[in-house]
This record gives sequence, structure tokens and C-alpha cells, in this order.
Amino acid sequence: MEYLDFELPIKELEEQLQKCRVIGEESDVDVTETCLQIEKKLAETRSEIYGNLSAWQRVQMSRHPNRPYTLDYIRALCGDSFLELHGDRTVKDDKAMIGGLGKIGDQTFMFVGQQKGFNTKTRQYRNFGMANPEGYRKALRLMKSAEKFGIPVVSFVDTPGAYPGIEAEERGQGEAIARNILEMTRLKVPVIVLIIGEGASGGALGIGVGDKVLMLENTWYSVISPESCSSILWRSWEYKEQAASALKLTAEDMKGLGLVDEIIKEPAGGAHTDREETFASVQAKILEHFEALDKLSPKELVKQRMEKYSQMGVYSG
Repeated sequence: MEYLDFELPIKELEEQLQKCRVIGEESDVDVTETCLQIEKKLAETRSEIYGNLSAWQRVQMSRHPNRPYTLDYIRALCGDSFLELHGDRTVKDDKAMIGGLGKIGDQTFMFVGQQKGFNTKTRQYRNFGMANPEGYRKALRLMKSAEKFGIPVVSFVDTPGAYPGIEAEERGQGEAIARNILEMTRLKVPVIVLIIGEGASGGALGIGVGDKVLMLENTWYSVISPESCSSILWRSWEYKEQAASALKLTAEDMKGLGLVDEIIKEPAGGAHTDREETFASVQAKILEHFEALDKLSPKELVKQRMEKYSQMGVYSG
């Protein structure tokens, strides 16, 4: 189990509790009362820490190395029914963007999403979840195929941003993302978007337009990362915590501004502490929103989606 810096008090108490139990098992000393006191203190510490997370701490939670990624969700939701599809039919298959068909119960969905790696080798293979233009074009190809056959789309957003390399720009990174945003607004099938980790910049928007946009509790969604914002404004990454707070990037902020539709609560300590509970919550929300959206005609879906995004950014103080 890996701990973030602000979780160290929890780590210390858990280690104390483990040692206390070992002493009780290996000796005749009754440590029941001591263990109960540590457990009580541990519960209070967890409640205090996770009940008062700052914006920067939520950013750290969204990047936790043990946090489930897109393929983890898809495998949990679909089991063996998931069929991954590859390639944009123009350049190549982008490993940072995955997609394919899968079933939740008896209902087929088209899944797309950014995939990060879980160790050094797979992170390089997946380009750290930063898709190239061919990744966005692959995602669009799959979404248009889903539209053709009347299959709803589920999109998982988890990226530090689209890949910023020269070759990506040469192949039309900006156009690919803009094209996806345009086409997703007028897809004639239900589109459900889930932000499961980092939702950064146009890299997130490229697969982030939907009838319903849901955020897990410890995720963030913003035009820029706190570190990049800090480096632009202060010429240093030292002000990333201040930038995170100013950017209003947390799920609660996004919901308050009307930019997302719902927040999915995570287990205490984050999605990685109880993956099964997290997967169950995500599945329930997908099916709940699909059931409501499935009652709408294609014309109504597009109209409501257009109106939803047209109203964003209108503010009166």
C-alpha cells in the first residue's frame, strides 16, 4: 500500500495497530484495550483527513498509483465480454486511447477512454495516457460506429492532457480534438462521460462531451494542470497548491458551476481502497442514466445536449 504525504499519520497508526496485534498473538499480554484505542484514533484521523481534503490533495488522490484506470473499470463492468477495437484507419493504433464493445448485463455499450500504465514499462507503452491525434480519431471512429448501430457510448476520462509533441501537432492534434467535440455534440445515441482521474485541458474534452458527465469524488477537471498554471503565472511549480485552489477544479467546484451533472462518491481513502465498491457505484450510475436517456429519441438527445453546452459559461453575479 502506497501513501501520499498527507496520509502519513494514517500510515503510522496502521503500523502501530499491526504491531499491537502481533504482540497480542505472540505473547500472553492482553492488548485488546490498546488495539481498540488505536482503532478509534485511526477512524478519527481518517475522518479528519479525508473529510477536509484541499483541492491540491484531491489532485494528488486522482494520481494515486494504485487508483483504477480505464481498463480496470471496463474489465470489472464487462468481464470477458469486452472486445477491444484498434486503429484510426489512417495512421496507427494509439495505445494511450482504448476502445471497444462490451456488455453490462444484457446491454451493449461502446467504451472509449484514455489508459495510463501501472509501472514504468506500461506507462511508456501507453504514453502516460496522453493521446496523439490518431487516438482521438480512433475514438471518433468507434463512436460513429456505435451511432450507426444504435449502441450507447460510455467515455472514461483520465489524462494529464493530449500529447504535446511536434509530431502530434504536425498530424493535427488541435483539429482532431475540435472535430471530436463537434461530432460528440451531435451523436444520435446516449453518451455518458465519467471522469475517473485527471481531466486536463483539451485532452479531456476530446472525449468529454456527453448527455451526462459524471465525476468521481477525488478527481479534477480543468483547462490546465495546477503545476502548469503555477509555472506560467509564477515561473515556478512551488505555487501549485495555490493554483489548484484558484482553478476551482474539484468535483464539488465543477458541480457547483454546472459543468458536470453528478458526483460519484468514493470509498473513504479513495477509489483504490475499495475497488469493488467503486466499480459497483460506477456501474449503477451508468445503468441509471442510460435508462433515462434511452427513453429519448435521437432528435431529443441531440437537442438537449446542444442546449446543455450552450448554457455553459453564462454567469450573472
